[in-house]
Amino acid sequence: MTLSPRRRTARALACLIVIAAATAAETLAACPMAGMGAGAGGDDPLARPAARELLEADAAPKPAPFDPAKVEALDVAAVKADLTKLMTDSQAFWPADKGNYGGLFIRLAWHCNGSYRTWDGRGGCDGARQRFMPELAWPDNTNLDKARRLLEPIKNKYGGALSWGDLIVLAGDTAIESMGGPKIGFCLGRVDDADGTDSLELGPTPEQRLVAPCKAGDGNCEQPLGQTTMGLIYVNPEGVLGEPVPEKSVPHIRGTFARMGMNDLETVALIGGGHSFGKVHGACPAGAGPGPDEDPKNPWPGLCGTGPEKGKGPNTFTSGFEGPWTSTPTSWNNEYFTNLLEFGWEKHKGPGDHFQWRPVHKAGRSNATHGEPPAVMMLTTDVALLHDPVYKELSEKFAADPDALTTEFGRAWYKLMTRDMGPRTRCLAADKWTPPAQPWQMPLPDPPATLPDFAAVKADILKSMHTQAKALPADAGADGRPSYAALLSHLAWQCASTFRRTDYQGGCNGARIMLAPQKSWPENKGMTELRAVLQPIKSKYPNLSWADLIVLAGTAANEAAAGAAGAGAFPFCGGRTDADDGSLTDVLAPRKYINESVAIKDVAKVRGLPLNQAVALMGAMRSPSQAKRMGYSGAWSGATGVLDNAYFKTLLAEDWQKGKSAAGKEEWAAKGKPGVFATAADVAVATDPELKAIAQGYAADNAKFLADFSKAWTYMMNADRFKGPRGSACAGAGAAAI
Repeated sequence: MTLSPRRRTARALACLIVIAAATAAETLAACPMAGMGAGAGGDDPLARPAARELLEADAAPKPAPFDPAKVEALDVAAVKADLTKLMTDSQAFWPADKGNYGGLFIRLAWHCNGSYRTWDGRGGCDGARQRFMPELAWPDNTNLDKARRLLEPIKNKYGGALSWGDLIVLAGDTAIESMGGPKIGFCLGRVDDADGTDSLELGPTPEQRLVAPCKAGDGNCEQPLGQTTMGLIYVNPEGVLGEPVPEKSVPHIRGTFARMGMNDLETVALIGGGHSFGKVHGACPAGAGPGPDEDPKNPWPGLCGTGPEKGKGPNTFTSGFEGPWTSTPTSWNNEYFTNLLEFGWEKHKGPGDHFQWRPVHKAGRSNATHGEPPAVMMLTTDVALLHDPVYKELSEKFAADPDALTTEFGRAWYKLMTRDMGPRTRCLAADKWTPPAQPWQMPLPDPPATLPDFAAVKADILKSMHTQAKALPADAGADGRPSYAALLSHLAWQCASTFRRTDYQGGCNGARIMLAPQKSWPENKGMTELRAVLQPIKSKYPNLSWADLIVLAGTAANEAAAGAAGAGAFPFCGGRTDADDGSLTDVLAPRKYINESVAIKDVAKVRGLPLNQAVALMGAMRSPSQAKRMGYSGAWSGATGVLDNAYFKTLLAEDWQKGKSAAGKEEWAAKGKPGVFATAADVAVATDPELKAIAQGYAADNAKFLADFSKAWTYMMNADRFKGPRGSACAGAGAAAI
């Protein structure tokens, strides 16, 4: 049989998915929202083009350019009114459970956002990539195509003002509110992607195996992955590797929720609150049928039942489990927790041939004296809440205090829906729809009402750059004078380089490099002392924030070091402020990868940098004294204060020999050139074919290097200056720039 190119690429990705999910039961959905509503290895050069071609074949028409004014004017209340009507408008192609689509839309929103992971900020519903491969074909997203089909008329009604990402989140929020749950705030401004490119690293794909391999084997995946099982959102709801032993699921639940930034209170509130609604579906063992990787035009047709209701209504198969968690699956209450604690739970196989749990009376109670237990069920991962003292105590709290559940579920749900959106300043029309900034959004104080004269600050920085200070010795400059140029550039870079475009966290606004934990990171050793060098300037200007001073110092140092070519090439935009707390920034620490080439390329993607600009930044001034503080023997040059393409010339010209510094750090020494050293990342630039080609271009063209370096530097210094989803405080009139 000859397959079309689309079928070949679909088959290739299908194979990847099957291989990655081999230990999971077919089409299992992950707890906590399972079916609600109607390993490690190197890159595979053969699979990569297949996955890429499938992305292109599956992509929607390119979205219209994002128009913030149109989105900001969206009547969110009107959208929610339309959604409320839809909740009980059951349609023949996909009948609503008990006449209400609420559970289905909660699951849709949960699974769109539940892919978020704190390790690299990837995942979440900004972009609405659940519509595309690879997320589209995840077993955990079975039948969610029907939920999106139900939403299409509303999407078409509001056009470009309402993105799929915003609509999916609003559908989940409205479902909860319409069934009596807590009122949920909303962050308006998600921007839809044209394909699933930014989900490739979520897997199962060759990109994921390079960036975030599942080293412990599928079903036991750990960080950097968010989930334990490929193709699921969190954990296998039947139990670890399908074994229905609740106590074994406890560490998996705690680990996966922690990897998306949730604590124990939020975890229990989300599981029990989410499972207050809807049901799971596993009407028979036959399954849901071919997914979109095999049958893009008619995915998951359903193989249970016969006739007009085959595969839908009472014959629906989504997760393979069957039944509701409560007797009131279209109403908000705390029955999930009262059921969990009141009854004993007996393991059995449901009609979908998967292990689940049914209620039985505890000792001293019987059907004769207390009646039949309710017709509800629990999953192994639900029963697991009884097998951990913290989870059980929280379950008891919510069983006794429904108001506490309402409060904590509302908070946790908003966090789940919004975690990938970054600071509140990225939300449009925030005064209408958005709650006050939450701690996990790492809010900042307002900047000073009156900003200093940055030209004067810059002049003072340049004057002090060659003056030796007691707090930290300067490097030897190329002109023989003391020089803090490379050190100031390093300080600004370390402050700004935490920025992630994936979830809009990090950056130098807030100057959290001065606070724990960042100030103690090995890469930042000596930076506290360097700030002391800048203290006289900070004291001179009362309205000068540390964040602005750090960025301006590094920017001025690079401009001066670039000489005549640097004039005007390093613009500065002021108006930053300083944070009071840096405690939540531990997730921004440098990540570990399987090798330096993968690290350079993936870190560039996470930051939103083109690869050539990421390589250009590798050519920044390098401080020999800072290299020694970090445990190396030195840097590629013993002098500082000049920014040009000498780094690339040296890197490509020398014969590098691997060794270790006195401190035990892996480093490379230039053969026959005492005192000339390179790091593993440097050598990767010289040896990886893609990176080397970029380096060769810069070695041959200093002007090109400086142009790309200045673009990349300016982007990174200003990337966290948010003004709405795509706007920047550093663009247009009113920006405090020099």
